[in-house]
Amino acid sequence: MNKSELVAYIAEQADLKKTEASRALEAFLDGVSVTLKKGGKVQIIGFGTFDVKQRKETKGRNPQTGAEITIPASMQVKFKVGKALKEAVNK
Repeated sequence: MNKSELVAYIAEQADLKKTEASRALEAFLDGVSVTLKKGGKVQIIGFGTFDVKQRKETKGRNPQTGAEITIPASMQVKFKVGKALKEAVNK
């Protein structure tokens, strides 16, 4: 399912116009992004938790040349699935 299909699904399920569903989805995505940029986490009970973790600097190799490179430290978004979603997928 891509974004436009998700908007259509939301519009149908919530009895909204597609433009309203699109604005709602954009607001949700923006809220998650802003919270994660600030270092917070977004927890939706039963669905899952979006969180940001620091990844340490590591050593790696360039696969083309074999030369050793340094992979810089970075922030990574993690998602931990909620119990209800996990159960729904496994049924």
